[in-house]
Amino acid sequence: MRHHEIHTLANGIRVVHNRVTTTKIVHCGIMLDIGSRDENPANQGIAHFWEHMAFKGTRKRKAFHILNRLESIGGELNAFTDKEKILFYASLRDDYFEKAVELLADITFDSIFPSGQIDRERNVILEEMSMYYDDPEDSLQDEFDAVIFSGHSLGMNILGTEKTVKSFKRNNFRQFVKENLDTRKVVFSCVGNVPMEKVVQLAEKYLGPIPRLRSNKVRTRFTGYKAKELVLQRDVKQSRCAIGRASYKLTDEKRKDFYMLTNILGGQGMNSRLNISLREKRGFVYSIGAQYVPFTDTGLFVISFGTEPTQMKKSIALVKEELRKMREEPLGTKQLSAAKEQMLGQIAMAEESNISFMMMMARNLLDLGRVTTLDEIFESVRNTTSARLMEIANDMFREDKLSYLIMEPNK
Repeated sequence: MRHHEIHTLANGIRVVHNRVTTTKIVHCGIMLDIGSRDENPANQGIAHFWEHMAFKGTRKRKAFHILNRLESIGGELNAFTDKEKILFYASLRDDYFEKAVELLADITFDSIFPSGQIDRERNVILEEMSMYYDDPEDSLQDEFDAVIFSGHSLGMNILGTEKTVKSFKRNNFRQFVKENLDTRKVVFSCVGNVPMEKVVQLAEKYLGPIPRLRSNKVRTRFTGYKAKELVLQRDVKQSRCAIGRASYKLTDEKRKDFYMLTNILGGQGMNSRLNISLREKRGFVYSIGAQYVPFTDTGLFVISFGTEPTQMKKSIALVKEELRKMREEPLGTKQLSAAKEQMLGQIAMAEESNISFMMMMARNLLDLGRVTTLDEIFESVRNTTSARLMEIANDMFREDKLSYLIMEPNK
């Protein structure tokens, strides 16, 4: 059972740590409650671009010195941006923990956005955009976000557009940071064999001097989801399909039950209903999955797969049939028990990853104000009933509320 400790700095930054004595590696990161949904059409992609630029120069370091600082001692420095978060993180031997804390604080709060580096990095991001566009699975997800969250920043591509990426100057980054950065919405998270006293000491040393920052910006809520159908033609050999809808927000009481329902339908197990129906019984797909991603004010449910164009209609009909069964046929006692045990095992294995746990603690603090324990999650899973799952299935899997996006080969 993991135990974590929390400390809050005078500027509002929270520090959360889980000590693990059986490892020599420490994983730590600074997570910001800022993401692509905090952009607008004119600066679409700037959060992700900022993530890149954090590695390109601070007041005391050039790009090479940032990249070499941890790599030269066998460590790793990385970052990512999603719809609602930016994370700068490092993994390295705990002997060098202080180096990681100092460097993460430097690139997060003291980037100078050198103009020459902006010009070079925009070409890197344009190449990244081309890479994702060439991958049918990635581009399908981006296009489906736009279908579900049409007209809202959640539907915008995290990477931005070619036009916006080419337009960014140093002042655009400074303005975006100024408008969005709030130290009350920043968490330093850590997992490793380091005493909490040392974590607090280093956090106070390198993060404590950061001035108290406040943002008055309020996220625009997503409302008014409407089901849509869209067919796109692309230079691909296989047709791809996404089926889904807007779903429950992060704090909705139905969220945990919906995770289980999604897992039964198309989770990571090879015994998911969709995988059995479309792959194992008929060989229509190589892979098919269902995913539920909650946000602070809404969520996304999506089923995605690829198949031969001649098999698309049959595949969609099979997906609809599985959704119908979820709505109309309650799980038996043995089926429900097996589904719970599978879910509990997957959760327990996921918690074994120290780097994933570091990220989870940071997200929990930012989104919920606390870290959810494994016992709480297990209790929620065990308390799920067949009637509850069926009720949620009838709410989420209504045919008239589902959106469809099909990507088919150019004719």
